[in-house]
Amino acid sequence: MELLVAYQDDPAGHNMAKYLSKEMTLDGDVFRGEFYDLLIIQTPAISADWLADKYDYDGFVFLSKHAAESGVLALTCHSTGNFSAAKFGGNDRQVAIPKPDFQKSYLQTLKKNQSQFSDFQITIEATHHGPTALPKPSIFVEIGTTEKQWTDESLCNSVAALVHKVMSQPVEKHPVAICFGGTHYPSKFTDELLDGKYALGTVIPKHALDDLDEKLFSHILEQNSMATAALLDWRGLGSNKQKVLDLLESTKLEVIKL
Repeated sequence: MELLVAYQDDPAGHNMAKYLSKEMTLDGDVFRGEFYDLLIIQTPAISADWLADKYDYDGFVFLSKHAAESGVLALTCHSTGNFSAAKFGGNDRQVAIPKPDFQKSYLQTLKKNQSQFSDFQITIEATHHGPTALPKPSIFVEIGTTEKQWTDESLCNSVAALVHKVMSQPVEKHPVAICFGGTHYPSKFTDELLDGKYALGTVIPKHALDDLDEKLFSHILEQNSMATAALLDWRGLGSNKQKVLDLLESTKLEVIKL
């Protein structure tokens, strides 16, 4: 059983949770459902490393707002982790265990229903922010990009309905790849997720590759134990291209250049 999680003071996450909880039964502080349970927490989701100490589930899906200085409207889904100092939840130089198959299924479902969200970019983001220490797979589903969208109950309900659709049926299994390079909104990796064969684990963007060393690389491999391949945004590796290749040389991962 999976647990959906929303922060009380996050308008987008709370709106999605309110919609989904209507068909669920409140048991203590947890809404019980047929396919998943739901929890509304009183502290920020990015700092919810404590969840597994209190709630025993197979994985965690966080419902959240998405903010961007660009103002571009986006519906996103991403794994969490910090490649350097933890500025927004979680621990320094720690990445969470991702949920690759859920992410692929959810993003493909969004794309199939894009007519409902014609003003929105559908994209993954590179791995960022907390929580990072949960012992089970986790992922963020986000609605962007301004308060107007976060408080739009119709929009939040439509996204929540697709989350329910994905979580109420078996999620198809795919081969999993760790991703290296590209921007925070990595178009090549999003395209692979939507149209290729791979589901994606941790996504390390170009700007974080300076922080990548053997210790962090080993930790990322450990958290992505399901991965069989490494996808490289070949033009988006910058000056760290050789370092990434050398690190991958010591693994059994199939290296694929995009």
